[in-house]
Amino acid sequence: MNKKGNRKGQQEENPDKVIRVRLPRGEEMLGIIEQRLGGNKMFVNCLDGKKRNCRVPGRLKRALWLRPGDTVIIEPWELDKEKGDVIFKYRINQVNWLKERGYLKSENLDEF
Repeated sequence: MNKKGNRKGQQEENPDKVIRVRLPRGEEMLGIIEQRLGGNKMFVNCLDGKKRNCRVPGRLKRALWLRPGDTVIIEPWELDKEKGDVIFKYRINQVNWLKERGYLKSENLDEF
């Protein structure tokens, strides 16, 4: 607590805290943002080895703030597999969880 007795601005660390992580389902896959192209478009290096031109859908445009190096889930388009939609962004503790569980391997990250 601070001087006034409230907890504002202080975060307690709980090592036993459960982390919920969304995993890719179906056609979805993991990727790392390589370059922003302006607006809601960007190049994403996917774990299948392809570089896709992805966009943020309108419903998520203001909710997702993305930078190069962020780990995301993308969903390739049905008609054009070289393009896709970014549907989820991982936080740093979720990325660490993915690395520990083997979803993101170090050799995959070195390519990016």
